[in-house]
Amino acid sequence: MISDKKVLCIIPARKGSKGLINKNIKIFNKKPLIYWTINEANKSKYIDRCIVSTDCTNIQKIAINCGAEAPFLRPKEISGDNASIYDTITFTLKKIRDKFDIIILLQPTSPLRTSKDINKCFEMMVKQEASSIVSITKLPYPYEWILKKDKNKKIKFTSKKYISLRQKTKNYYKSNGAIFISTIKKFNKNKKFYTNDTCGYEMPLDKSIDIDSLLDFKIAEFLYKKNK
Repeated sequence: MISDKKVLCIIPARKGSKGLINKNIKIFNKKPLIYWTINEANKSKYIDRCIVSTDCTNIQKIAINCGAEAPFLRPKEISGDNASIYDTITFTLKKIRDKFDIIILLQPTSPLRTSKDINKCFEMMVKQEASSIVSITKLPYPYEWILKKDKNKKIKFTSKKYISLRQKTKNYYKSNGAIFISTIKKFNKNKKFYTNDTCGYEMPLDKSIDIDSLLDFKIAEFLYKKNK
């Protein structure tokens, strides 16, 4: 709870994964990958309840063993590749009996995010009087250097102004997928975390790995061990 508002954490972990099979429960530093997100969520001083949303009984059992609640399975119609986070969250909110004021979404694929990051996001939300917070990281290269390719394999810069010197480029950011927070009222209204009132919590690049492939997984393991 923060500022007398109850906080619900949802960790989405469906079984389907094309980039890396069973990535949510793949062993990461001797524990299932999902463990690291559950553990940090449970360590946060502001989260009142942590629920794993999954369509898989095996993930459900592992999540419970790792210290989270997983009281129900997500139906197939909102568990496929085209399933939205909005559907996942609204389904969970309808299934639980408790009333909450704030929702935080933590993806298992961001194992380097810590409870300190989570707590700082909540504190930023209060300080900035924001309705939502999203974790971000600086682009590892200038936006002015990004290229796009057409069907004929011709390439063009996405920016109209190409700048050759990095020192003269502006700082641009991207969501790192680690933390999404919103008041439930605003989330239900906008059906997304991004609004005109969203604040960005900056995280360093070496804590912003979002695992989608075996290479991502190996890099995240290396960084985890190095940081420890």
